[in-house]
Amino acid sequence: MLKILHNPRCGKSRQTLKIINESGNEVEIIEYLKDTPSESELTSVLLKLNVSPLEIIRKGEPIFKENYRGKSFSDEEWIKVLVKNPILIERPIVVKGDQAILGRPPENVRKLL
Repeated sequence: MLKILHNPRCGKSRQTLKIINESGNEVEIIEYLKDTPSESELTSVLLKLNVSPLEIIRKGEPIFKENYRGKSFSDEEWIKVLVKNPILIERPIVVKGDQAILGRPPENVRKLL
């Protein structure tokens, strides 16, 4: 089963979910702004993506520009920032077993189908 860290207000996230639904795969939808992943869950997702926390931060968000731009933190500190401010997590992220992809562009999800 697939899991998607989803924001229904995001076009890319909706497009990625549509591709999954059309494929016939079962998917668990996690609206991460309401049901924020824990630090350990986010760490697990980052390992599956094979990226650092900084690589999934939405740097265009006002909260990033106002509070975090130009600052240097450890990976663990960035994970705390992301859990505290889930709007900063790039979306969508799709997880299947021990693999994950960022759905930008949405067609990336086909690698997991």
